[in-house]
Amino acid sequence: MIWRHIASNFLTLLIVILIAVAAAIAWAKHQYVAPGPSATAACVRVAPGASLSAVSEQLADQGVVSNAYIFRAGADYAGKSRDLKYGSYLVPPKSSMEEVVRVITSGGPSTCGTEVIYRIGVRENSVILRDTDAETGQMAEQAKYNPATEPAPEPIAAAEAKTDVRLRITVAEGVTSWQVVEGLKQAGFMAGTVAKPPAEGSLAPDTYDVQKGADRAELLAEMARRQAANLAAAWETRQPDLPYKTPQEALIMASIIEKETAVPDERRLVASVFVNRMRRGMRLETDPTVIYGITKGEGVLDRGIRGSELRRRTPYNTYQVDGLPPTPIANPGKASIAAAMNPEDADYVFFVADGSGGHAFARTLEEHTQNVKRWREIEKQRGQAMSPVQGD
Repeated sequence: MIWRHIASNFLTLLIVILIAVAAAIAWAKHQYVAPGPSATAACVRVAPGASLSAVSEQLADQGVVSNAYIFRAGADYAGKSRDLKYGSYLVPPKSSMEEVVRVITSGGPSTCGTEVIYRIGVRENSVILRDTDAETGQMAEQAKYNPATEPAPEPIAAAEAKTDVRLRITVAEGVTSWQVVEGLKQAGFMAGTVAKPPAEGSLAPDTYDVQKGADRAELLAEMARRQAANLAAAWETRQPDLPYKTPQEALIMASIIEKETAVPDERRLVASVFVNRMRRGMRLETDPTVIYGITKGEGVLDRGIRGSELRRRTPYNTYQVDGLPPTPIANPGKASIAAAMNPEDADYVFFVADGSGGHAFARTLEEHTQNVKRWREIEKQRGQAMSPVQGD
């Protein structure tokens, strides 16, 4: 009897403990998704390499979350504990712990604090200072300059000197590897030298967080790792029977697509034109490859292509040689790589500018001739020099 009594008491105690644990878990879950304690918006800074434990204690000290342990447990349960993104983020008032986790693991531009963005573009580079606007509490552009032609304005120089500023390098789609290297040389907060530009097309256009004194060569290596990953992932999802047989050939095609159109919805159509041409044994006849053969990717050709240059047989003159050029002609972004792997199912073989920033596509030479006439008229009205045209 006594053992039965002990067993009964133990079972009762176990049930009470389980109920208490369940109640505690339910309470913690409620705390995790319930509105937070902060009555005002808070600027939360995630330092480079910060741990979730350190950030949770910081958030509790700021009054953004009510319990650092519950915050950590909830982030870990959601699989977000290793996804912290360096930067400064504006957390809205009364944000739940769940919402705070989403904010500090999403990344992207800072939404408060100070951020200096060094943008490497096709035509020029720019340095942009973004800071919290005193009136709105949101990030806003405060200053901007071209590092190649202007000295740094005082606000940007002062911001770069701060220890808690977020420094970012943004590489635009379509820049060449030479342009990336030359741009990084102008970024005074970076260190190290680069012996020569990486292979054309091998760098991923993207935004990169860097720390003061970061090595330029190491950043280029990270750009190359991202581009290799982008290319490998896209190659796995490619259409069958494309006229290019290796990832490198697809990268060359992607770079041509990148330079031919800036209209997102046109990329797959442009890809289809070149794929159709290759399948029919036609030459690509694309101006950007000719231009690359002239400039070697070292800057922009600020003039029209001369007739002698179109007649000159070079490896990059696709009016004179068959197939793809020997290398990419720029660093294409993810969208252009995806377009090269999955062209639109269309039977166009010609395209020409339409005056709106996009292109007019044609299936026959007769249709194309009419499109060219319209474009020539637009050029005449604008007082522009006549330019070479696809298939003209």
